[in-house]
Amino acid sequence: MADTEQSERTEPPSQRRLDQARERGQVPRSRELGNFATMIGGSATLVVLGGWAAGRMAEVMRAGLSVTPQQLADPLSMLGTLGMATRSMIGMLLPVFAAVVVLLFAAAIALGGWNISLEPMIPDFSRLSPLEGIKRLFGVQGAGELGKALLKVLVVGGVCAGVAMHLFGDVMGVGHMAPRAAIGRGAYLVALAFVMLSASLSVVALVDVPLQLFQYHRNLRMTRQEVRDEAKESDGNPETKRRIRQVQQAIARRRMMQKVPGADVVIVNPTHFAVALKYDPAKMRAPRVLAKGVDLVALNIRRIAAENGVAVFESPKLARALYGSTDLDREIPAGLYLAVAQVLSYVFRVRTLNPTAAARLARPDPAIGGEFEDA
Repeated sequence: MADTEQSERTEPPSQRRLDQARERGQVPRSRELGNFATMIGGSATLVVLGGWAAGRMAEVMRAGLSVTPQQLADPLSMLGTLGMATRSMIGMLLPVFAAVVVLLFAAAIALGGWNISLEPMIPDFSRLSPLEGIKRLFGVQGAGELGKALLKVLVVGGVCAGVAMHLFGDVMGVGHMAPRAAIGRGAYLVALAFVMLSASLSVVALVDVPLQLFQYHRNLRMTRQEVRDEAKESDGNPETKRRIRQVQQAIARRRMMQKVPGADVVIVNPTHFAVALKYDPAKMRAPRVLAKGVDLVALNIRRIAAENGVAVFESPKLARALYGSTDLDREIPAGLYLAVAQVLSYVFRVRTLNPTAAARLARPDPAIGGEFEDA
């Protein structure tokens, strides 16, 4: 059942899913990268501070082995010596611990970034299920862990054998040296061997980091239905958005229709297009489109214009050019100035004449420039 569910998760995780996983404390981490960072950091610190650490160890040994008769007579003197030795050892190991802690945090942040979440602290009793444990053990994650363990044994074991053979002569030579020099040389050899062994863990870390990233994104993959559901939650239901757009368009259309009675002229293409224009020389540089529409909207504009005594002028090419080139509440383009001026001049002239004279007045035939022929 789990394999079937995983096979259905074919889509990469969305940014929202990744953010939610991060809030739950699920971030990619590599234990092998942390092991490598701590081991190489500690060993490198020992190499750098080897001489100083050897000197401190020699002083501690000298102080511990130098016992005066007065100290033997005082039962509490040994406690003082032990305290001094403890403080010296802590002071010697403190730089190593500091380097290990810093590199451990750096390794964690380098892969998964800085993340603080209290949710992982909540008890999850599903982890106590033996069945789930068996699934993890024999699943892809269990196979990966087994492969890393075998790789670690082979790599570290091989390097350990190589280091032992390489340093065998030096180690045997320590026995022929003076005590103080032997301590310093021995500390250096131990630190050097430690560095070599720690460096071998880099091979395991290089394998584990991509593996952890792959498993992390694989576990967060989504089904197509989850992608659609998330899109609905993020962007809103398509049906709801469509309904909102329809309501907004209806409101905008009503507002547009309310402006038609104030127009100077409605230019139409007898039935398909209608554009209502207004020109106020005191407030406008050019005529402005108050309303426009096609088919039923155009018919409604013509009806409102007739009811309110707004002049209707038939000019198919000009109506199409105005409709295609000018948005609502915008001035007409300069290329249509002359054609619209002819229409407005005719309309304003008709208003000043009686019906008989107006009927005899010649109607203009506005010419449209080539740039508006296909509008």
